[in-house]
Amino acid sequence: MTARHADLAAGRWGQLTLAQQLGNVGSEISRASRWKDKDAKLFDGAMIRALELLDLSIRDPRWRKRLKELTRARELLCDAWSGGREYRSDFDGLNRYFFRFALVARR
Repeated sequence: MTARHADLAAGRWGQLTLAQQLGNVGSEISRASRWKDKDAKLFDGAMIRALELLDLSIRDPRWRKRLKELTRARELLCDAWSGGREYRSDFDGLNRYFFRFALVARR
């Protein structure tokens, strides 16, 4: 599978803080929630990009002490994508969680 964020995957992602990384993930989640029930192709594209960015953060060695939180966030994102059947995850909750990182990154 080709990286949709090739420049970030090539190393630029590693120059961002955790708040910046997760704020960017949150942007894609926000896009996905906007397109959910409106345009399946745009929704799926945003979800794939969000997971790709989250995977880049999970692979970032600087956050190995946060690995449990990051992988749990990924699990909840996948659950929301599949309708929240297992954990009752939803996009409102994910947006609230990731929006805080975007606020911190802006400071």
